[in-house]
Amino acid sequence: MQIYKVGGAVRDRLLGKPVTDIDWVVVGATTEEMLAKGFRPVGADFPVFLHPKSGEEYALARTERKNGRGYGGFIFHASPDVTLEEDLIRRDLTINAMAEDDQQNLTDPYHGQRDLEARLLRHVSPAFAEDPLRVLRVARFAARYAELGFTVAAETLELMRQLSESGELEALTPERSWKEIARALMEDQPQVFIEVLRECGALKVLMPEVDALFGVPQPAAHHPEIDTGVHTLSVLEQAALHKQPLTVRWACLLHDLGKGLTPEEEWPRHIAHEHKGLKLIKAVNERFRAPKDCQELALLVGKYHTHGHRALELKPSTLLELLQSFDVYRRPQRFEEFIAACEMDARGRKGLEQRSYPQADYLRGAATAARSVAVQPLLEKGFKGPELGEAIKRERLKALKAYKEAASA
Repeated sequence: MQIYKVGGAVRDRLLGKPVTDIDWVVVGATTEEMLAKGFRPVGADFPVFLHPKSGEEYALARTERKNGRGYGGFIFHASPDVTLEEDLIRRDLTINAMAEDDQQNLTDPYHGQRDLEARLLRHVSPAFAEDPLRVLRVARFAARYAELGFTVAAETLELMRQLSESGELEALTPERSWKEIARALMEDQPQVFIEVLRECGALKVLMPEVDALFGVPQPAAHHPEIDTGVHTLSVLEQAALHKQPLTVRWACLLHDLGKGLTPEEEWPRHIAHEHKGLKLIKAVNERFRAPKDCQELALLVGKYHTHGHRALELKPSTLLELLQSFDVYRRPQRFEEFIAACEMDARGRKGLEQRSYPQADYLRGAATAARSVAVQPLLEKGFKGPELGEAIKRERLKALKAYKEAASA
């Protein structure tokens, strides 16, 4: 029995990056031997075990053979005669196909270290094209390591393009796709993920609504970058720079989908794009079964982001409707995330990344003013039921009028 550290742990150590998760592969062992040593089995499809003390994952060396469509269409074979090189060749990228023993002796049959130095994301073997999920994984790695200068090798990009055109991407489950998308959006340069997907043709398969934004112009006075797709990538980049959570990043990606529906004869204006885009945002949300908080914020940002930009001009009654739509009284965090998305949208414009966004504090102040209305005095006056609701609304409107007057003074 020989045990090797494999994959990301080896890659990140060689890159000088922190190693968080460690995966191990066991060569020359059987399931029975692993159980006898106290390992706990967890793999449903192939033998993976948890170490009795550390809880880290140990997998028996295995080979795989394609026998169907999609991510799950594989037959796995694990036995003591599977070599380390046979196990490594089934991995996605050369930089993930290295192993080291307990003395840090490197096994690198597919030149992963050379590609690390060349800053290349290159597939290990033609079997790469058997797993459509790898298109998303490579794009995610491109986003993760963009800051180090990594790019996708031309021959790997071509394989990704073939996969995108083959129909295999449609076989991916929403859960597997969302897991990769969510992880990619939380990388330091998530816009690179979208760029790589677009370059290989996967974006128009997975998110045609986002792909449709590229080449659609906006008024140069408001958007010096002009192209709506370029703007969307810039908004996503700003969200990462400002360490926004996944909910905000997802909303940033989808906020302008309605502009892809504008007839060319109406360009560069996009009248009512906020409402037109809601059905598209809903479709993307459902396609990937995004978490409820991501779905809700994306729809609200899509509908109201121009309200956010015009906050200082809004009538108190419109401001109250906005606050009600977000239920700022019970869900203040969601409104805070809306403000963040609006600010990222404003900053995601060429040359305007550092411009201040006074709307943010104004909206926070409005929410505070509305929340300051006390219900108890109204109860003591005898209001109840629908009448109480109307009385609260009147008092909140009064508070917002006073707030707006004070802010304008």
